[in-house]
Amino acid sequence: MVAIVEKVIGAPAEQVWAVLADGWTYSDWVVGTVHVRDVDDTWPRVGSQLHHKAGPWPVSLHDSSTVLACEPPRRLVIRAGLWPAGEAIVVFTLEPAGPGSTWVSIDEDFAAGPLHWVRNKVNDLVLHQRNRETLTRLADIATRQKSDA
Repeated sequence: MVAIVEKVIGAPAEQVWAVLADGWTYSDWVVGTVHVRDVDDTWPRVGSQLHHKAGPWPVSLHDSSTVLACEPPRRLVIRAGLWPAGEAIVVFTLEPAGPGSTWVSIDEDFAAGPLHWVRNKVNDLVLHQRNRETLTRLADIATRQKSDA
C-alpha cells in the first residue's frame, strides 16, 4: 500500500511551488523533519540535495533528500533518506483546481531499508496521517505567501 494524500490549497500552483522550491522551509512543513542543516544552491534541480535532521533529540537521524525529478510548477520527486531506518520516494503533484487554487497530492512509499521490509497497515496509517498534517502545514505557508501576480 502507498500513502497518497490530497488537498486543495487556496493558492495558485506557482505559490505552492515556491514553498516546495525553498528547501530551507522543509522543517516548517514536513512532519518529522526538525532541522534543515544545508540546501544545495541548485535546489530543486535533479540531483540536488537538502540535508536534514529528523526525530527527537538525542536519537535524531542526520540524512539527506535528493531530487529525482523536477517539473516546475507541477511535479517534484524526492528520494527522502532516513537511514538507518530506510528511504522513501515522495512524489508531489500540483494541478490547477479553479481560480487561485491548487490540487496537491503527496504519494509516498518506502523504497529501501527496514521501513520497506516491515510494511504493514499500521505503518501505512501513520504515514497517511503524517502526510495529511504535512499538506495542512504546506497549505498554511503557501496561502500566507504573497503572489507575484
